[in-house]
Amino acid sequence: MANAQRPALSVVVIGRNEGDRLVKCLESVLASHSVSPSVSTVPPEIIYVDSNSSDGSPERAAALGVHVIPVQPQRPSAALGRNAGWRVAQADTILFLDGDTLLHPDFINHALTALHDPQVAVVWGHRRELHPEQSLYNRVLDLDWVYAAGESEFCGGDALVRKSVLEQVGGFSEDLIAGEEPELCQRIRAAGYKILHIDQPMTLHDLAITSWQAYWRRAFRAGYAYAEVSQRLAGSAFPLWQSDCRRNARHSLVLIGIAIAAIAAAVSLQSLLPLCAMLGLYLGLSLRSASRAKWKQASPATLLLYGVHSHIQQLPITVGQLSYWWDRWRQRRRFLIEYK
Repeated sequence: MANAQRPALSVVVIGRNEGDRLVKCLESVLASHSVSPSVSTVPPEIIYVDSNSSDGSPERAAALGVHVIPVQPQRPSAALGRNAGWRVAQADTILFLDGDTLLHPDFINHALTALHDPQVAVVWGHRRELHPEQSLYNRVLDLDWVYAAGESEFCGGDALVRKSVLEQVGGFSEDLIAGEEPELCQRIRAAGYKILHIDQPMTLHDLAITSWQAYWRRAFRAGYAYAEVSQRLAGSAFPLWQSDCRRNARHSLVLIGIAIAAIAAAVSLQSLLPLCAMLGLYLGLSLRSASRAKWKQASPATLLLYGVHSHIQQLPITVGQLSYWWDRWRQRRRFLIEYK
């Protein structure tokens, strides 16, 4: 491609069996340029990296004129897909998207403007759920995406990144089962750059969690990532999640301890009062968490559900952490943790 036709932006979308969600994602990227062109009149380069889908995703992406890169790793990971995409990208700026998201048409222009600061290497905005009404799980997990704007420790899977910085730090760590974006961000910060969260809509995400099993698996994966990334970054210039891991363990022990004590007291006293006291205590803890999250949401009902979620999720997160340590002790690499 001649230099005059070089795109100002490359968009790397990763996916695995996303189906219609992937098509809508790619269409949102295509539409974003026609609605609000970026600093260049040349359309963005769009690269879709497919991790061994069995639902025809590569063919559907190719039909939209997208450059498709199929990868068939023995151990699929988001990091591997993102690395495969940015390493062949032609632009100096890379927008990473997950295949189950929709890009907001104004985000690219705002994010590129934020990159005028040479110290800023990563820009991300607000990701929210596309269908919070679909399930109680989607409704509460939508609030987990809400972060305050400003300089941040890390970003998520959707973010605008300088390619030169990715080259400088070596890209994503492909051996991580999850948490690859926060781990990368710590290496970027150690190189002297900033991660910036701007107060702009970025993507809508189709979490599609409608069952307890999927909710548990997602939290389990988060716990596994917390443990793995915290150990990798221990002693580094920017350690991450060490205190979170300890706090999660204490939190789970307290919740389990309360339940054991209440059951033992109920059996000993042959009374339901200890169990009622336990439920009252759990409700009080949930209300306190809900109150602390008022800046995220105005709905009292949603806040109460979020408060309950803040405590319930500690259990599968702890199990995920314990699974990491068990795998490490056995010198075993877990293949993949999917929740949908």
